[in-house]
Amino acid sequence: MVEVVIWGSLRRYTDDQSSVSVTGNTTKAVLDSLAKTYPGLAPIIEQGVSVAIDGEVFKDAWFTPISDNSEVVLMPLMVGG
Repeated sequence: MVEVVIWGSLRRYTDDQSSVSVTGNTTKAVLDSLAKTYPGLAPIIEQGVSVAIDGEVFKDAWFTPISDNSEVVLMPLMVGG
């Protein structure tokens, strides 16, 4: 199981939980598991989110490996330059 920290405004889709445990060993697998477990997150994930893994922010990096001891944070899509 991977512990995912849920960032601020996204917590309303996880019953206000600040972190949740889901299965998955890649970014896509974890996002799919989040969408299945918390259906309210599904459209947000489809629109795009940012995921930080061990302090590095990823967008559209579907096959980035995630281990059970990785620090994972789900955030609203971060854009800009």
